[in-house]
Amino acid sequence: MTLPESRVLLVVGTRPEVIKMAPVLEALRERCPALETRSVFTGQHTTLVKSVAAAFDFSPDYDLAIMREDQTIYDVVTSASKGVADIIRDYRPNLLLVQGDTATVFAAALAGYLEQVPLGHVEAGLRTNDKFSPWPEEGFRRLTDAITDLYFAPTARAGGLLQSEHVPAEKVYVTGNTVVDALTYVAEQDLPIKNPTVRGFLESLSEDHQGILVTAHRRESFGEPLDRVFSAIRRLVEEHPTAHVIFPVHPNPNVYGPAHQALGSVDRVLLTDPLDYVDTIGVMQRVRLILTDSGGIQEEAPAFGVPVLVMRDVTERPEGIEAGVAQLVGTEIGRISDAVTKTLSGPRLKISPNPYGDGQAGVRIADIVHSFLTGAPRSTKDWVGGDPIRP
Repeated sequence: MTLPESRVLLVVGTRPEVIKMAPVLEALRERCPALETRSVFTGQHTTLVKSVAAAFDFSPDYDLAIMREDQTIYDVVTSASKGVADIIRDYRPNLLLVQGDTATVFAAALAGYLEQVPLGHVEAGLRTNDKFSPWPEEGFRRLTDAITDLYFAPTARAGGLLQSEHVPAEKVYVTGNTVVDALTYVAEQDLPIKNPTVRGFLESLSEDHQGILVTAHRRESFGEPLDRVFSAIRRLVEEHPTAHVIFPVHPNPNVYGPAHQALGSVDRVLLTDPLDYVDTIGVMQRVRLILTDSGGIQEEAPAFGVPVLVMRDVTERPEGIEAGVAQLVGTEIGRISDAVTKTLSGPRLKISPNPYGDGQAGVRIADIVHSFLTGAPRSTKDWVGGDPIRP
């Protein structure tokens, strides 16, 4: 029997969260009329979120606007948890939904726990087993999973890890990752790249030139590790005359200043401001190789058959490595350089089903939420995964 006025509160704070929660929000509103769904944007990211919000027509019901200049993680957690708690007390949701491993996720989960609201965690179960790598994400995701009620695991591996941590099997659902839903939606629109500098840079490349996308922003890489990454980029363009690098530089001063100082005058390296999501997908479809420390890009690149060199020592997303589309290279100059040379000289990947999802994760999550709150039987089944990608 349907509970009276079943209410869902969905909380996001950063660009990746908006991207990955947009399919869930859309599915809840389109497929679950028995539920009332409202969304909260904490404002942990601001300018990075605007273009994503436009791409997915995301307009939050609440905006906490917590962003402050030079804010610390403590500031984010304190402001977001208090703001979400105030909304919970006013709206009185029957379920709180969060996604991922950010300060917003942990803060919202904590507020929900203290207000005794059931919690659903989208992208639950990712682990590196090193609480300081990535930092603070590994800690936030583990702390959130400790107080979760519905676990939406993106892969069978993540679901298995949760059960190995003694999470009851009936609370774990393998849904695929919602990022595949989002990038499929954008890629199918085949939109042109809007950034004129990036568009011109790509259009100037002849067939024998190889575009390389670089992204770097992890806190544990600040300082000497990033300096090594920048040195590796200089080396790769020196050693590969056909290589052309596009590097959208994160606005964090620990990245922005050092990147421009090290690479601002290097030929065939284009430093740009962060690209919006549509342009990022467009660039990913057009390059030969990606160097990144991002988690999301590890999940997105397989959809386009683009190899990824992961500039980290560990990853919570090993499925791409097992499938042959990703490789851990750390931040050592020689290791990165050797991997770039091997990848650029090797065969291109054949595009196969993405090991991270089939584009229906949002629908599955909405269906599970509807069943949890109304008692109705599920109309979907858990995702069983696709065939591996091979070179």
